[in-house]
Amino acid sequence: MANFTTHIAVGTVVSGALATLTLAADVVAPQNLVAVTLAGALGSVLPDIDLKDSRPSRAMFAGLAIFASFAVLFNAATEFSIAELWLLWLGTLVLVRYGLHSVFHRLSVHRGIWHSILAAVFCSVTTAIVFRHLLGKPDGVSWLAAAFMFVGYITHLTLDEIYSVDVMDTRLKSSFGTALKLFDRRHIYASVAMACATAAVILISPHTNTFVEGLSSHNLWTGLQRRLLPTDKWFGIVETPHFASRKDDAPNAIMTGAIPGARPNANAAPVADPAVPAAAAEQPPSAPETDSAVKREPNGSAGP
Repeated sequence: MANFTTHIAVGTVVSGALATLTLAADVVAPQNLVAVTLAGALGSVLPDIDLKDSRPSRAMFAGLAIFASFAVLFNAATEFSIAELWLLWLGTLVLVRYGLHSVFHRLSVHRGIWHSILAAVFCSVTTAIVFRHLLGKPDGVSWLAAAFMFVGYITHLTLDEIYSVDVMDTRLKSSFGTALKLFDRRHIYASVAMACATAAVILISPHTNTFVEGLSSHNLWTGLQRRLLPTDKWFGIVETPHFASRKDDAPNAIMTGAIPGARPNANAAPVADPAVPAAAAEQPPSAPETDSAVKREPNGSAGP
């Protein structure tokens, strides 16, 4: 399997590419985009949480312990004394960091249910819930973070499968097929539990209307296509081929009036309008007619 450095490097590149597209589409504020990108980077190392001595596992449970201990501290701040609050805070920190960490790794196996697409869906929906209800982000931003998490998670599983192929000896390692899978067939009870947990988090997840409507918007994809390549020069130095050809065709387009709003060439011959007959085009304009509903008197005043 790929090591931690490879996972975090590739995950950061993939999340950065997605962040660039998101920023170009102008669908999320820059301050929210930072947190969304971090969700993608986290997803690229999260599957290794089931490896007891891995850095992702230690970091994950350490962060969870800090979050849980301070949540307990703030909720009980007005009910207990300072000494009791210290005990609650420290007890929660130790319980989650070491107690929950130990129980989790007794129940889980490496390359088990956490290395599956089902786990990727669970973590993605959980990310949307955290962003919406704990961080107070809008529904669209919450599901965008979930999408980043899912892509990062799948990137990790894909890398593990790629590293299971021994290119030099042209053989497949025994670990091939254990990372990128729908669920864990070897531990069916763990798969059932993960499916139930996924269904539960989906029931309390934020609404998807804003995210789906924004993702299917025609203006979004049109804007991305328009901004995909520079319109004139790369970095303001080298002209793009399509701009150079468009610039060469510009004089002809202006002379024929093909470009709206462009001033035609003064030396160019006028182009006749095919909708106007030739005789009508040569006939001089007639004098304006007087309104037949107004009778003129010889002295120039209008009649009654």
